[in-house]
Amino acid sequence: MANNDKLRALDSAMHQIEKDFGKGSIMRLGEASTKMNVETIPTGALSLDIALGVGGIPRGRVIEIYGPESSG
Repeated sequence: MANNDKLRALDSAMHQIEKDFGKGSIMRLGEASTKMNVETIPTGALSLDIALGVGGIPRGRVIEIYGPESSG
């Protein structure tokens, strides 16, 4: 029962965010209906491009890449 309450609260929060900021401002990871047509720059690593969800780094967006110190 608690899981249903959490899902209902999540849906409510997502609807409020979409109402305030517009459609596409928040998405659930892996939802097929959220495919976006975005111009991208390929990274050269196919597995990374797939993991990013749009086929590369989105053009015209602020991107931050981080990791542990000295990780590459």
